[in-house]
Amino acid sequence: MQFHPSTVQTSTATRLGTVRLAASPLGLAGLWFDGQRHLPAQLDGPHAWPHDPHHPVLVAAIEQLQQYLRGERTRFELPLDLAGGTPFQQDVWRALLSVGCGHTTSYAALSQQLGRPTAVRAVGAAVGRNPISVVVPCHRVLGKDGSLTGYAGGLERKGALLQLEGAALRPVQMQGEVGA
Repeated sequence: MQFHPSTVQTSTATRLGTVRLAASPLGLAGLWFDGQRHLPAQLDGPHAWPHDPHHPVLVAAIEQLQQYLRGERTRFELPLDLAGGTPFQQDVWRALLSVGCGHTTSYAALSQQLGRPTAVRAVGAAVGRNPISVVVPCHRVLGKDGSLTGYAGGLERKGALLQLEGAALRPVQMQGEVGA
């Protein structure tokens, strides 16, 4: 993924673990749980993005995330910077924004929605690379049988987020972590 050169970051503690957030001049560019798969290298190390806990988008994102986790918010109202993904990934991430709080979809249904019914695996890969967890609700995508499949932030977190939203889940055994 390519992020804007002026990206900054901060972190916050949540009831689901520490969250790392990144913002560019265009909007929120990332939200990752510590230990999540596909973390960008720029979160740590010699080429890390500068920390800016006072960046207005990051401040708003933290406030809205905490409200969401307390059950006080069902939608995020933040500018988003999805430009780091390929055009196909961006299409998938925008489609995820149409899945409302408390609702779920499947990878196949998302593929159909995008007019790419044979691209289920590619859609799954794009969902798995979503850089803005929770806000771009990749946790609302389930297996075609309604099972909890794959979540880069961990299946326990995915289940907790869906439970918080009151999503109807089939009582099926969790599948192994695949995709997002």
